[in-house]
Amino acid sequence: MSTKKIQIIFFVISIIALIILFRNMYFSYSFKNNPLSDEYKILIIDEEQRVLKNMRKNLGYSYKFPIIITDKIPGKIYGLTSLEEDGSIKIYLNKKAMRESMDYIISDVIAHEYAHALLFKSGDYKKQKDGHSNLWKKICTKLGGRKCEKYVNSHDVIMGKLPF
Repeated sequence: MSTKKIQIIFFVISIIALIILFRNMYFSYSFKNNPLSDEYKILIIDEEQRVLKNMRKNLGYSYKFPIIITDKIPGKIYGLTSLEEDGSIKIYLNKKAMRESMDYIISDVIAHEYAHALLFKSGDYKKQKDGHSNLWKKICTKLGGRKCEKYVNSHDVIMGKLPF
């Protein structure tokens, strides 16, 4: 192959790479600076309804907590539950993590955070090291949590992204 052909191939590959890079930057910027899409909102609402149905069925009551989407959560924390000073309980989901791991947030994080919220609501939350007691795990499971683990299982997140 001649040097000229190699240069042309290299140039074409470089242009394609730049196009892909700018496209990804644009989508990242758009996701960060625009409201959550209706598609994502529907997924969250549907999963919350599933959790509430399991709560009624398995625990005999139903408490709905506000779910707040925020990009203020640091790092790879997918969600957290907060007992506010006024006694209200809020569930926060990390918008930054949604872009790459929405499936994981739907399948694992919402029930996980609802279990924390119920412990706050019932007063069974103890000032433990991490809030992931055996009681929390039982509640998470009854809410339909697919994997009631302490923290994000990176293996599940990565494997969930594979096409096979």
